[in-house]
Amino acid sequence: MKKNLGVKNWMFPMPVLMIGTYNEDGTPNMMNAAWGGITMEDQITICMDPRHKTWANIASRKAFTVAFGTADTVAACDFLGIVSGNQDAGKVAKSGLTAVKSEFVDAPVMAELPLVLECELLSMNTDNCDVVGRIVNCAVEESALTDGMPDAAKMKPICFDTCQHVYRLMGEVVATAFSVGKSLKK
Repeated sequence: MKKNLGVKNWMFPMPVLMIGTYNEDGTPNMMNAAWGGITMEDQITICMDPRHKTWANIASRKAFTVAFGTADTVAACDFLGIVSGNQDAGKVAKSGLTAVKSEFVDAPVMAELPLVLECELLSMNTDNCDVVGRIVNCAVEESALTDGMPDAAKMKPICFDTCQHVYRLMGEVVATAFSVGKSLKK
């Protein structure tokens, strides 16, 4: 029997989205955001409080990157989520991650994060806190590819468990998509 717990925002998995921007002076900034996802084939929507430094940076530069936290970078990713860019403009350098300029947008790519979506700003809405970007490029570290495709086992992406407030490693393969359900067809 299920127990009713009222209105909760519990959804699994919540990817650990690392949003990269540049500050006014050109220093890299990055924040950890859990609320976001692909909303169209070439668009991503991130929900963030407009008071974040990242919001102002995106509004100014009209670009951002979205990388995915990994088991190997979990401490740096958590640090970038708990330290505000409004208070510490040098937090990326302190995290130990290496910022490299994107070839496609005016935003940084972190060398240690194996998959990054490079995005141009489409819209920002302060009423619902949404930032929508058009994905202009997806770059993946060659060591994280298998047969030319991103391999989650090699990347070791993490997700945020909203109930327990922990990061979890994405799990093992349990079945082949678009195939396992065929056994139930009548």
